[in-house]
Parts: sequence; structure tokens; C-alpha cells
Amino acid sequence: MSAACLSKRKGFSWVDILAILAILAIVAAIFVPHLTGSNDTAKAKVNNHNKAIINAAVDRWYVEKGAWPAEDLSELSSDPTYFPNGMPTNPVDSSTYRLNPTTHYVD
Repeated sequence: MSAACLSKRKGFSWVDILAILAILAIVAAIFVPHLTGSNDTAKAKVNNHNKAIINAAVDRWYVEKGAWPAEDLSELSSDPTYFPNGMPTNPVDSSTYRLNPTTHYVD
């Protein structure tokens, strides 16, 4: 190619831009569902961790007090030795945890 041909071309053509946009759209279509799914997975794992922590506190309460705490966990949440930063809430639906009246644990 001569120098005259190269100097006429300045920037990207519409075909170049459309090809780049198509590639970006394909990449986004692949990765966006994975990113949103990982957020739900993380919330579910935190929810399971919160339940385990609360159930361990319920066991400790029973050993120390000789009785199960209230089903709404108000006794545990009001005692700073159990949850000094406050009772955790369910990260999946922002609800408060409650004890199952039969098993005396958070399900």
C-alpha cells in the first residue's frame, strides 16, 4: 500500500464499530448471568452461616439458663453477650429469624 492510501483512512469504520459492539454484547450475555447468580449464592451461604451462629447461641442459652429462649429470639437479641452487634437478619429476604417451636432451632 502506498502512503496516500494509508493517509486517507482515519479512525474506525461503521463495520469495525458494529463488530466490536457485537463482541461486547456476546461477552456481556455470557458473564452477566454468572455475576447475578453469584450474588444469590453468597446470600444463601450467609443465611446458612447466620442460622448456625443463632443455633449455637440457642444451645448456649439453654445450657446457661436451663430453658429455651423465646421463639422471636427477643431474649437473645437483647442480651449483648450473645449478639453484641445485634441479631442478624436474613440476607435473602431481610426477614427476622424465628425459632421453630418444635425443634427450638432456626430452620
